[in-house]
Amino acid sequence: MKNFVIRLWFLADLMLIGFAAPAISAEPKLNMTQGVTEISGRVYELHMLIFYICCAIAVVVFGAIFFSIVRHRKSRGAVAASFHESTKIEILWTLIPIVILILMAIPATKTLIAMEDTSQSDLTVQITGSQWKWHYRYFDQDVAFFSLLTTSQQQIQGVDEKGEHYLLEVDQPLVLPAHRKVRFLLTSDDVIHSWWVPDFAVKKDAIPGFINEAWTRVDKPGIYRGQCAELCGRAHGFMPVVVQVLEPEAFDTWLTDKKNALAEEAASAQSALSQTLSLEALMRQGEAVYLDRCAVCHQPTGVGIPGAFPAIKGSPVATGALELHLDTVLNGRAGTAMQAFANQLTEQEIAAVVTYQRNAWGNNTNDAVQAADVNAYKQRLEAVKEGQ
Repeated sequence: MKNFVIRLWFLADLMLIGFAAPAISAEPKLNMTQGVTEISGRVYELHMLIFYICCAIAVVVFGAIFFSIVRHRKSRGAVAASFHESTKIEILWTLIPIVILILMAIPATKTLIAMEDTSQSDLTVQITGSQWKWHYRYFDQDVAFFSLLTTSQQQIQGVDEKGEHYLLEVDQPLVLPAHRKVRFLLTSDDVIHSWWVPDFAVKKDAIPGFINEAWTRVDKPGIYRGQCAELCGRAHGFMPVVVQVLEPEAFDTWLTDKKNALAEEAASAQSALSQTLSLEALMRQGEAVYLDRCAVCHQPTGVGIPGAFPAIKGSPVATGALELHLDTVLNGRAGTAMQAFANQLTEQEIAAVVTYQRNAWGNNTNDAVQAADVNAYKQRLEAVKEGQ
């Protein structure tokens, strides 16, 4: 009997340690992050309140169970009661959980209502998910850009040592102002994605054909990281979110500089239409574009993934008619993961990557596609659409 009691106390100690560990541990991995926004703080407090309620319920329930086992054991001559039901007890154990649920629902409802209140925002950003990148557009600011993973293929393949922010680093983070309410409008170009930044307590699905809303107000400048939280395809793990929060004055400066940089990029893309590059120059630029945009599906060696993504090496698209190749890159392929890159890449970048695909891995077509060729093809497509 002594051993039996010792085992019961041992199990009780393990349960209490398990319940208390997340609350007392200094390691953030063992508990929900408190975040850096008012909403994230409220979510954390709600989480802890319900956690403590659950702990109290567990102590009462398991305490009653262990007490009954020890106090009314057979060796002490305990005899089972002869009654079969008790209306008072049944009413009591029905009313108590209802009251507890109501007490939990009140703060939960208030927090949920606050999380959905996107009114009176100072800035609106449209977030569009596509396999596998994010596109950000600032309303009324003429600023829009894609945010791409920058972790190298060498790290992903295990050749190089993984960096501090492995798979959580991008070329262009979303930049937001501190102390201002920012509304997010979320949608998708292809499949369901989910934009998630734990420090903001923002996790909202991006669904094709629908627009979901969320918001945040960050009072602490810094860099915050998240990722797509929806299983959106093979490269789901390569779709990070990075948000840089600046003081309002610094944000305004960044916004002006970004507008100027985008205007310069547009002017450069326009001037590229009159340039003629050598095959070697196109191949160098095309390889860089390919590794950034195409290699995740078609692989750096161009062999693709059998059954999922077709090979470019020796493919009829890359070795056949140039117009078919341009159409595939520009407009994508319906019903597949092949995206339309017409609005993602400049004419010069498309010309370079098509040239690279048509000459790499032994394809050797010797075609040197120029930006003017891509622009001419796009104009022909627009003329056909207008004619229809």
